[in-house]
Amino acid sequence: MLVTDQTGRKIDIPQQPQRIISLVPSQTELLFDLGLETKIVGITKFCIHPKDKVKNISKIGGTKNFHFEKIQALNPDLIIGNKEENYQEGIAKLAEKYPVWLSDIYTLSDALQMIQAIGEITHKSSEANVLSQQIQQNFSTLPKVSRKVRVAYLIWRKPYMVAARRTFIDAMLSEIGLENVFAEKERYPEITLVELSEKQPDYIFLSSEPYPFKEKHIAELQQVCPKSKILLVDGEMFSWYGSRLLKSSGYFQELVQSL
Repeated sequence: MLVTDQTGRKIDIPQQPQRIISLVPSQTELLFDLGLETKIVGITKFCIHPKDKVKNISKIGGTKNFHFEKIQALNPDLIIGNKEENYQEGIAKLAEKYPVWLSDIYTLSDALQMIQAIGEITHKSSEANVLSQQIQQNFSTLPKVSRKVRVAYLIWRKPYMVAARRTFIDAMLSEIGLENVFAEKERYPEITLVELSEKQPDYIFLSSEPYPFKEKHIAELQQVCPKSKILLVDGEMFSWYGSRLLKSSGYFQELVQSL
């Protein structure tokens, strides 16, 4: 079965993949939620959901550090990854031996297309369509912030890094009506505390991943931006673009009400 992934690559995939490896945590969760538990043979060490099931699956390294010998031993007939979360050299090496389908996601629409596409190549179209329709419905009725609220979304410390435009996180901020104060930058740039201070955002969101911001990190930022309100936020809700979106809509609704 010849298919085209979200990066435009054409891949020859078995009609019914039986041995699937997932290289991305949010897409691993999606595969389980589509009912493919018995077909998943390998995942990364960062694939933590669903917690009661991933512990029994072989780990093939990290999202940017594959253990090729382990992958070879698992003999996959389909590998599912992501253009951004995985590293190009590793993907290229895997693609020489196996069918590798890549997602490329910046918006909610991209995420819904990915869910449906994975449903098609794994013979779970019905389940994928129900899931994507429910997510779309939830987001279509999601309340937005009623006033102008400027936000800085921090993903890393030492050096400080933010989610800027052309990221899924930025798209999620927009979905609930928030203005990204670093929208003039792209992707995940490093910033200084001076730059953050100059922006004086209404809110600073400290993500739980990839850097695990905690309460203890709030004080140093509050000194720099004394007028900003600083919140710890669930990074999975903002950055996981698979079936986790079913839960993120409810999380965003509560967040909007609290702002």
